[in-house]
Amino acid sequence: MTRFPRRAPHLFLLGGVLALSACGSSDSGDTSGKWTAGDLHVHTTQSDDSRTTQTLDFVLGKAFATYKLDWMAITNHLRSSKYDNDGKLLAAPVPFAYGMESYEMPRVKALQANGTYADKLIFSGFEWDTPTHDHIGVALFEGPENALSTSAGGTKEFQYAFTTLAESAFPAADAARFKAKYPQRFNTTASDALQAIAWLKTNYPTTSFATINHPSRNPGKYTVQDFRQMNDLAPDVMFMIEGMVGNQMEPDRGGYTSAYTAANAPNRTYGGTDWVVAQVGGVWDALLGEGRRIWNIADSDSHFEIDAASNSSGYYPGEYSKNHVWQESGATGVAGLKKSLRDGRMFGVFGDLIDALDFRVSGSTGSGAMGQEIKVPAGERVNVTIRFKSPAINNYQKPVDSGTIGNMKPVVDHVDLIVGDVTGKAQPGTAAYAVATNSSTRVVRRFTAADWKADGDGYFTVTASVEVQKSQYFRLRGTNLGTDVPGLTANGEPLADRQISGADNTARVNAINERNYASLWFYSNPVFVGVGS
Repeated sequence: MTRFPRRAPHLFLLGGVLALSACGSSDSGDTSGKWTAGDLHVHTTQSDDSRTTQTLDFVLGKAFATYKLDWMAITNHLRSSKYDNDGKLLAAPVPFAYGMESYEMPRVKALQANGTYADKLIFSGFEWDTPTHDHIGVALFEGPENALSTSAGGTKEFQYAFTTLAESAFPAADAARFKAKYPQRFNTTASDALQAIAWLKTNYPTTSFATINHPSRNPGKYTVQDFRQMNDLAPDVMFMIEGMVGNQMEPDRGGYTSAYTAANAPNRTYGGTDWVVAQVGGVWDALLGEGRRIWNIADSDSHFEIDAASNSSGYYPGEYSKNHVWQESGATGVAGLKKSLRDGRMFGVFGDLIDALDFRVSGSTGSGAMGQEIKVPAGERVNVTIRFKSPAINNYQKPVDSGTIGNMKPVVDHVDLIVGDVTGKAQPGTAAYAVATNSSTRVVRRFTAADWKADGDGYFTVTASVEVQKSQYFRLRGTNLGTDVPGLTANGEPLADRQISGADNTARVNAINERNYASLWFYSNPVFVGVGS
């Protein structure tokens, strides 16, 4: 088994509020349901920056046959497509919404009907070039709740109203119909972006969602005010941030290519994770500190892995990044997945560092898991239970993309329990609306193998007692790294990822892969604890 060297972490106690105990097992409290794994950000050859080898059938095979995902969104760019599903050149480019309807959706339906992927949830969405911002992933559905499917008509209308694709690119009859409905197109300003989100809320209030993709990849594309505005406008549509970004095979991890200057520190990845989520007390914590239900997700952003010219982009769906989502029994199909995503019952992980996580907070009034909230009286001690396990090996390959598994056993070095105060929503027009930090957020305990105990099911379990005086949220972060690994961590915090360069193509792509598998992380979504009745 391959392991990367680690440095011993340090244990500490802050404020004298925690008392630790270990136990062999923990009842999850979930009597009916299951964990599923999937990816919300995947491209095929129909995206203009993909490759013709990244056919729909190829990607589906990687996602489901090779890497055993349960569900996946196909999210090609909402631009124009010049290829069909098989990478064959079309007679003329078509707006993506029309290619999605003509090629992508029928092929998925056929593969599910013939039994190839009958037990998999596969649906089409798109990645939108959001006016003045970076990308937002969108999926919108229609039909009866127990059989929702992607709305091709809605996607066509969205593409006309909210993108810069020339009117002449659309079929003449559709262009005339859309122009009558939208004499002015909304594709230029930040206000136009909000118009699009309002359109989703109006037309698909319970059957759409949107994710803010790679938020800090380019300077100045998003502010904390943008996140607040979008969530305020449509909280049941805009509730996910892709903090654990894809494109991990890029020389600049995540494709975060801004100049390596101090001013661009927020535009780096930290252990492969966007600054918005990776910074303790940063943007995500500022949003959670308002009590906002905004969740972190992990995606592949798969375009291709390594092309014929030795360019590298991202891992295949399920290979390196996974979103683990709890789905209750009966919560099936698109509607069931959307509910589970909206409820926040999920965690993201790189390199299969863990493949199961039961994280909950219990008090006198009950128990809450990720995405949930319990209420307790001020001064009560609540019990925090963390129960996780790791697979025997992950998908590490040596050489990369060779099909030769490198027999790496992922091992958690430590898990951080992070706590922040919840003080209520900031109001538009106030100074608080622009505050991008939460000064109350801190790591209150760092657990290591000295603290947890293995049970017969292969889980490691640790519990902690925490006194709660005010409303708070609890979240977890774990890694295979020690607390002070040169170039990777300092005092337990992830450092900015370094660029991998070099003229030797083989050496470069393998060095990128080694960098990524040397730095594995998981992030849970929070459990909220409200003080009061």
